[in-house]
Amino acid sequence: MLKKYIPYIFSVALALGIGGLSAFLTKESMPVYSGINRPPLSPSPEVFPIVWSILFVLMGIAAAVIWCSNGKQLDSALLFYGAQLVMNFCWSLIFFNFRAYLAAFLWLIVLLVLIGITAIKFYRINKIAGWLMLPYFAWVCFAGYLNYAIWQLNP
Repeated sequence: MLKKYIPYIFSVALALGIGGLSAFLTKESMPVYSGINRPPLSPSPEVFPIVWSILFVLMGIAAAVIWCSNGKQLDSALLFYGAQLVMNFCWSLIFFNFRAYLAAFLWLIVLLVLIGITAIKFYRINKIAGWLMLPYFAWVCFAGYLNYAIWQLNP
C-alpha cells in the first residue's frame, strides 16, 4: 500500500526541498524586502513561506500524478516541470541576493511561460494535475506585479 504513495512523497519532498534550498540561500537577503519601497497589495514577509509551501506541495502532487500516468507525453511534461522548478529556484537568487529587479522580472516572464506550458501539458495528460498548477501560475503572476513595481519604485 505504501508503495503507491512513494512517487507522491518523493515529488512533494523534491519540490519542497528546492523551495527550502532557495529560501536557505536567500535568507540573509530577505530583510531587503522589508526595507525597500513596495507597491500596494504587497504582503508582509511572513506570508511568503506559507504560500510557497502550499504551492510547492500542490506542484509536487501534480508532478506525481503525471509521473504515475500513462502516455507518451510524460517525458515532455516532466521536462518542462523540471525546467520551471530550476527557473523558480534561480529567480529568488536574482531578486533577493543580487537585487537585480529588472533581470528578475524578465526571468519571471520566462518562468510564467514555462509554468503555463507545464500546466497545459499536465492538463492534457490529467486534468487534475493541470488544475493543481493554476494557483502557482496565479501567484507567480502576482509576483510579477510585485517584481515589476519594486523595480519601478527602487531605481
